[in-house]
Amino acid sequence: MAHLTASVEYGLHCLLGLIDAGEAPRSARDLAEFQGVSPSFAAKIFAKLEKAGIVVAAEGVRGGYRLARPAEAISVLELVDAIEGRKPLFECQEVRSRCPLFDGGAPEWASRGVCSIHAVMLKAEKAMRDALASETLADIGGRLDHKAPPDFGEESRIWFDRRIAARQARPAQAKDMR
Repeated sequence: MAHLTASVEYGLHCLLGLIDAGEAPRSARDLAEFQGVSPSFAAKIFAKLEKAGIVVAAEGVRGGYRLARPAEAISVLELVDAIEGRKPLFECQEVRSRCPLFDGGAPEWASRGVCSIHAVMLKAEKAMRDALASETLADIGGRLDHKAPPDFGEESRIWFDRRIAARQARPAQAKDMR
């Protein structure tokens, strides 16, 4: 869990757009545009989320993604690991064994056990992972619901419904032109 990139933020924002979608999939393009994120970048994120079992894909004109499980069952840590991979926060370089006083190699006392600096970093990483594991997509969505005006949820559903309707109308228009 090295530095968390913008991919995590973009992924969380896009997933928030799936909470109220229920079984109706929403396209990665629509979710990206709703959040002001690059559609091609969002597509890469959704591929990782699908591989991790966080979202499922649906084919066709009404296709897109939906949550694979309830938002209450998706932890922020799970999303971070899906997008960033499970990388350590800190990679110890064993500097302690390079002291020039240890001409023939570090003595046993100097390299015994976990490096003291690494131990602090492991403790910090555990605290961070525990904090991320304790928060769910539903927790974040609930905070958003409390902040947003009461009609925001309905307005966003209407926005997505219009996008889906426009995609469905295009194939029908093409048939009419023949």
